[in-house]
Amino acid sequence: MSKKHDDISLSEVHESVDTTSVKKQGWRRVLSFFGPAYLVSVGYMDPGNWATDLAGGSKYGYTLIWVLLMSNLMALLLQSLSARLGIVRGRDLAQANRETYPKKMNFILWVLAEIAIAACDLAEILGMAIGIQLLTGLPLIWGVSITVLDTFLLLYLQRLGIRKMEAFIIGLIAVIGICFLVNIIIADPHLHDVLKGLIPSLPDAKDLYAAKGMSNALPRETALYLAIGIIGATVMPHNLYLHSALVQTRKIKKTNQGIKQALKYSFIDSAVALNIAFLINAAILILAATVFFQTGKTDVGEIKQAHELLSPMLGSSFASTLFAIALIASGQSSTVTGTLAGQIVMEGYLRLRINPIMRRLITRLIAIIPAIIVIAVFGEEEVDSLLIFSQVVLSLQLGFAVIPLIHFVSDKRTMGSFAIKPVIQFLAWLVASILVYLNLKMLAGEAIRFFDSSGSGMVKIIIVAAGLFFILLLIYSIIFPLLAKNKKPASIQMHPDILGLQNLDIPVYKKIAIGLDFSENDIKLLAAAIGQARQDTRFILIHVVESPTAILLGEETGDYETGKDKERLELFVNHLKEKGFESEGILGFRHSAKEIIRIVKEEKADMLVLGAHGHTGLKDFIYGETVNAVRHEIKIPVLVVNL
Repeated sequence: MSKKHDDISLSEVHESVDTTSVKKQGWRRVLSFFGPAYLVSVGYMDPGNWATDLAGGSKYGYTLIWVLLMSNLMALLLQSLSARLGIVRGRDLAQANRETYPKKMNFILWVLAEIAIAACDLAEILGMAIGIQLLTGLPLIWGVSITVLDTFLLLYLQRLGIRKMEAFIIGLIAVIGICFLVNIIIADPHLHDVLKGLIPSLPDAKDLYAAKGMSNALPRETALYLAIGIIGATVMPHNLYLHSALVQTRKIKKTNQGIKQALKYSFIDSAVALNIAFLINAAILILAATVFFQTGKTDVGEIKQAHELLSPMLGSSFASTLFAIALIASGQSSTVTGTLAGQIVMEGYLRLRINPIMRRLITRLIAIIPAIIVIAVFGEEEVDSLLIFSQVVLSLQLGFAVIPLIHFVSDKRTMGSFAIKPVIQFLAWLVASILVYLNLKMLAGEAIRFFDSSGSGMVKIIIVAAGLFFILLLIYSIIFPLLAKNKKPASIQMHPDILGLQNLDIPVYKKIAIGLDFSENDIKLLAAAIGQARQDTRFILIHVVESPTAILLGEETGDYETGKDKERLELFVNHLKEKGFESEGILGFRHSAKEIIRIVKEEKADMLVLGAHGHTGLKDFIYGETVNAVRHEIKIPVLVVNL
């Protein structure tokens, strides 16, 4: 764990895709901008959305398709604002909040964002676990436990780079789309009825069901209630943090023309990706409407129930299998982007960076533990309630992401000529008001439902107090940016300020440590180290013995390999002495990274020279990650020589 001393979002992949290269002309340059929105779009079709889509289709047929379209347009507006913040200011939403709000407010915003990400992860875990159970018959609690393994998949994807990760996510989206396309073709919905669903209306259940001759099966939920659920489950707060960081993986020309081009192609990227998400959500609703509503099965609102009924209703055993595969792909794609959002939130608010695999494990365990407890104590039938709970928790955070975002992209002092126009501001605030109102209404409904039951008086007081605190916090997040007079003029900064070169403090390295692996590459390392030295520099040559005996006995080992390593180390020491450099050889044992760190600290070296072999992905697990492990634990300069 370490403090970040820079303001680069997702530093490992920041500006790693060069859109300015002369080799990228025409469609190649356009395609180089495409990708970030696809990672964002998976949040709009994650397992948390499936329940509302299934319920809307099975209970009200095609009549609520327009709600999906409207929520998609809202999402497109907000995501384009998020991308604008990242492209113009070079800040993600978490960083912008940190620079604007007081420390205490930022801490609260960070906690809320972390809770929202854990809640989103919970929905993804349950979706994947249900998909695994439906496909293999494995108990749900085992499916939940298996999802821990995708931690290592994410780590592998991060090693491959952002473009490979984008390709992986696009592949999963394609799997989801193909699965539902096949099921839609099998179901064969009436196109005329589907198109009528795009006309805004909130049908009365009595009239709709009477026309179908199903008056004895009226749903408990009104069309308005389900519409609120669909909209509330669509826009995800973590996606706003995510998009503002992902667009910064593109290296662009920091000119007015370059920024305009980036904004244009980013909007096209968002429009295409979010429309794919809309089509997939619409496919779920249309499938439910065709298979269930049209046949009188209006009580289908659970994922497992839909899976069980699909094959019998469509007369194809393949239909349920495709449904389960799409569910697993949806959960897996969402969990990758959720972890990236967690990294952005932690680094942006706290300037704190932890190992990606540790970050993933912490987030995953926070989501897995409640899922396992609920399944173990209450049984698998309560899983859908847990899914609903995760969506309610997500709703809590939405306003605290949307409201600051609109403030930031409207501010001419920081956005310059790229601040959004008044008409866009009006639309953005209108969307924010609708979303906050719908989410407050949903939360109030949940609270009233609890109060109607015989709950504890103390719990009721806590709920009321939490509600008031939530509303006051929301008001504060709206008002503070308007009242703050000390905003930093953090408009587009092309280059850092030049402080002058006349007072440079040039370091002198009197003791340089060199990590040797006794391969043909050691000569390159020694040459690089000598290039940093003066005549009075002393060299510390380090080699770590990793033989089985050395691992078992450590310094007490006396095996053949250790003896030969001592001889070779002494040979290098003598060669350096012949060149006039004082030098010393030290052997370490067992763990390379830990021993190098220990020896460097004990010898109080001024610099460390290490070799990088260019291992990526799976080879990192086999050969280790010595360079990364070492450089995060020592405070001296580390010269990494590519071998």
